[in-house]
Amino acid sequence: MRTLRNLAFGTSFGLLVACGGGGGGGGTGIEPIPFPLPAFNAANFVVGVNHPLFPLVPGTTTTLEKSTDEGVEQVVGTVLATTKVILGVTCVIVHETVTLDGDLIEDTFDWFAQDTTGHVWYMGEDTTEFVNGLPVSTAGSFEAGVNGASAGIIMLAAPSVGLTYPLEVAPGIAEDMATVYALDQVVNTPYGLLTGCLKTRDFTPLEPGVAEFKFYAPGIGLVLEINDDDERNELISISP
Repeated sequence: MRTLRNLAFGTSFGLLVACGGGGGGGGTGIEPIPFPLPAFNAANFVVGVNHPLFPLVPGTTTTLEKSTDEGVEQVVGTVLATTKVILGVTCVIVHETVTLDGDLIEDTFDWFAQDTTGHVWYMGEDTTEFVNGLPVSTAGSFEAGVNGASAGIIMLAAPSVGLTYPLEVAPGIAEDMATVYALDQVVNTPYGLLTGCLKTRDFTPLEPGVAEFKFYAPGIGLVLEINDDDERNELISISP
C-alpha cells in the first residue's frame, strides 16, 4: 500500500456524498474513537479474503486513474494466485504497479489476511520506487514480525462511524491510520455509479497535516481516493 504522499487511491467524474465535502484534509466533525488491535493469533485466520468491502479474488485486476500536473497516473492492482506465509498466516498477495504516462514509477507486492472475526489484516509490503526506469528506493517496505513491525488492519469486520484504527504498524517507516467517516456513500466513477460505499479518512503521524479520503464499494473494494489537492484517483476498469 503506497504512502499518503504517493496516493492521489451529474458529470461522469462527479462525486455524490452525504458528508465530508471534496478535499481529503477537511474536517467534518467526526469524533475519532480508538479501535485497539485485537491480539494477533495465527490460529484465528482463514484462507483467502472475502470481506464484502475488500474482496481479493485471485485473477482480478482493478485499474484506477487520475490526472496530475505531471501527467496521467494509473494504478493497476492484480490479486495473485500465489500466497506468502507471514507469522504462520497464509496471506493473499496483491501486485500493484503505478505508472505515469506509461512509465513505471512504483512496483509493490502487498500482503493481506482475514481473521475468523472478519477483519482484514495488512501484513506488510515490498515496494520499490523507480525514476527513469531505475529502482531508487524501497522506503515504506515492511513485514509484520520483522524489525519491530506488526500487522495492522486494512478493513474492519464491522466498520462504524468514528472508529479509528492502524493500517500499518512499522514505527518510523509506515504508520498509516484510518477513521471511518460514512457507511452508505454514493460514488460516481468512470466505471459506473456505485452505492453503499464505505468512506474513510486516511492519515499518518509521519506526515502531519496530510490526509485523503478513500471509498470502498461492496463487491469491489477501493474505488476512489481524493487527496488534499482534490485530485481524484478513480476506478476505470475491473477484469475479468
